[in-house]
Amino acid sequence: MADEKNASVKDTRPPHGLVIVHTGDGKGKTTAALGLALRAWGDGLRVLILQFIKGGWRYGELDAIAALAKNDAGGTIEVRQRGLGFTRKGDVDAAEHKRAAQAALAEARAAITSGAWDLVILDEINYAVKFGLLETSDVLALLDARPPALHVVLTGRDAAPEVIARADLVTEMHLVKHPFQHGVKAQRGIEF
Repeated sequence: MADEKNASVKDTRPPHGLVIVHTGDGKGKTTAALGLALRAWGDGLRVLILQFIKGGWRYGELDAIAALAKNDAGGTIEVRQRGLGFTRKGDVDAAEHKRAAQAALAEARAAITSGAWDLVILDEINYAVKFGLLETSDVLALLDARPPALHVVLTGRDAAPEVIARADLVTEMHLVKHPFQHGVKAQRGIEF
């Protein structure tokens, strides 16, 4: 009954998109962003997920999102892997990783300013900054280009303080215990 009553109330406030950051040393940053993407899709929003580091591996979320994209029961959802896989500062192929991150950044800017999306998830963009593939100023410029109604989620460890200051919502995942600490390898369907 309350849902029916709430459904008839029209919100006349202008839309306010949120900048959301999932960071920290604990597991669950991408998982939380994907859960938000699922919710948004289910409510009819247009969702784009750009992955800045992931690439080369097949992750379970790719198949799930492809299946959702074929279903017209919700909004629009799309994931684009633009990274070359995990990297560290000083890797021999750092220049290639930097070119891929720069291309993903340009694609993110085009998506953010296009008006085609309601929610853009910049998965692992904080890692791209941490590893020197992008500058903090690049990320701040993306946020400056964001239309007021667009929601943007940024994931990855070690979010820059300037990005955290700009965000509306910041969640830090804190590692308490992880099976890897006891020799248990990452498991398909759980970690990837």
